[in-house]
Amino acid sequence: MSSVSGVPLSVLDLSPVVSGGDVGTALRNSIDLAKVAERLGFRRYWLAEHHNMPGIASSATVVLMSQVATATERIRVGSGGIMLPNHAPLIVAEQFGTLEAFHPGRIDLGIGRAPGTDQRTALALRGPGGLSAENFPQQLGELLAYFEHSDTRGVNAVTAEGNRPPVWLLGSSGFSAQLAGRLGLPFSFAHHFAAENTIPAVKLYRENFQPSDVLDKPYVMLGASVFAADTDERARFIAGPSGLTFLSLRRGRPIPLPTPEEAAEYPYTEIDRVFIEDRFSSSIIGSPETVRKGLEQLLADTDADELMITTMTHAHEDRVRSYEIVADLAR
Repeated sequence: MSSVSGVPLSVLDLSPVVSGGDVGTALRNSIDLAKVAERLGFRRYWLAEHHNMPGIASSATVVLMSQVATATERIRVGSGGIMLPNHAPLIVAEQFGTLEAFHPGRIDLGIGRAPGTDQRTALALRGPGGLSAENFPQQLGELLAYFEHSDTRGVNAVTAEGNRPPVWLLGSSGFSAQLAGRLGLPFSFAHHFAAENTIPAVKLYRENFQPSDVLDKPYVMLGASVFAADTDERARFIAGPSGLTFLSLRRGRPIPLPTPEEAAEYPYTEIDRVFIEDRFSSSIIGSPETVRKGLEQLLADTDADELMITTMTHAHEDRVRSYEIVADLAR
């Protein structure tokens, strides 16, 4: 079985807004966690774009990335991801060119095609008759082109020219896997919420991979949901709020991240429990030894090159402790 030690580990942060908390505290906690992640030796710190979600404060992803990059010194800071159909490619090129100019060699541009929200909010973001995921490959090609000057195009992204960060494609299905492979780009798969598609998508990516000027062989990073604590019981307790959050989202009523006590006391139906158990089936929850075995099994099943760990707990100190345990396993 593959060992966790030697495999690069990174962080995916959604800047959770918790029950009884506020956005300002969530954002400051993200800055603090980024500093912790850098000290612990994590390779990347990525922030996710989601909108109209009362439990997520990372919606202004580029703004938060800038704050995180300024507060840290070495860790790579990226988007996990920017949902390209929500933005004009020119704007994304200008923003990430600016970030790369400020923090050369430390910025990652992770690109996704999902809305990162519900359809009504996507319409508010894009406008009637606006951008669509249907022409994502064309949008991506336009974005990449802006990192080079053109005398014939008529429009140039001045801050992007010569400041192209590494570009990743993100996905939870086969579409982005194939596209990433054909373009020779690194691929990040959302195992933490689409585990049933992980192995087929990774296989598609590797089968379709064509060497490029940025990669000569496939590179796979998997997003993994991990709740690590000193005991299995404690880990299950702090993971409880995440299950209730997923349940509320499924019902169309997203909520701030509840406390473990609120999650434990919630009157779940049998169907609710089945749903949550299914959601947690791809999560790695437990003591250091349990988490080690889970991560090693994931690596053995997928031969991933890197793991990106996401941990959503109500108490900031529980989140920090979880990442400390994972970092210790990697050593």
